Amino acid sequence: MNQKKISSAVIHRLPKYYRHLGELVDSGIQRISSRDLSIRMRITASQIRHDLNQFGGFGQQGYGYNVGSLYKEIEKILGLGEKHNMVVIGAGNLGKALAHYQDFKARGFNIEGIFDNNEKIIGEKVSGLTVKSIDELPEFVREHHIEIGTIAIPKTEAKKMAKVLVDNGVRQIWNFAHTDLHMGDGVVVENVNLTESLMRLSFMAALDKKQ
Repeated sequence: MNQKKISSAVIHRLPKYYRHLGELVDSGIQRISSRDLSIRMRITASQIRHDLNQFGGFGQQGYGYNVGSLYKEIEKILGLGEKHNMVVIGAGNLGKALAHYQDFKARGFNIEGIFDNNEKIIGEKVSGLTVKSIDELPEFVREHHIEIGTIAIPKTEAKKMAKVLVDNGVRQIWNFAHTDLHMGDGVVVENVNLTESLMRLSFMAALDKKQ
C-alpha cells in the first residue's frame, strides 16, 4: 500500500466503508457480499471491489467479506488505532462545539488545546481545556507534537494561522473557515464549507417546489 498512490476519491470513500461496516458489526452481521454492500452504500459492487483491492482485497469468492475483519482492517488503514493530537484555533461557537464532541476522542483524535485571540475568552474552560492565547500556539504545537490543526476562525485570519501551524510542524489541517486553504506540497488540507452544504440543500428544496 505504501508503494502506490491511492486516489483522493478512494480516500474519501474509506470513512463511509468504515461507518457502514461498523453498523453491520453492531447489528451482528458477520459476512456480506459486495453486491449487498453496494445496495446498502449506493456504490456499485465493482467500485467496492476496486477500492478494497487497493489495499489487498479482503474478500473471498463465493463468501464475500468477513464484516468484523474488514472493519478492523479499514480502521488500521485509516490510522484510527493510533493517537492523533489536535488543536482547535477559535473558541467561538463552532470551536467550542468541536471541542465538546466526544466521538473524536473515541476515535483516537485528542484535542490537546484550544486557542483564541479574544481576551474576553482566554482563560475560559471548554470541555476541560483552558482557552489559551494565540501567542502560545507555536510553542504548544511543538511541545505537544500536534499532528492536526483545526481552524474555526474568520477567513481573514485563517491563512495566517494555517501558516503558523505549518511553520511549527503541523502537516494536516482541518479548515472550517469560509475560504479554501492550499498550503503547498507536504501539507494536507481538508476544507469543510458548511454554507456550501446548505446551499446544495437549498437548491434541492427550490427544485422540489418547482415540480
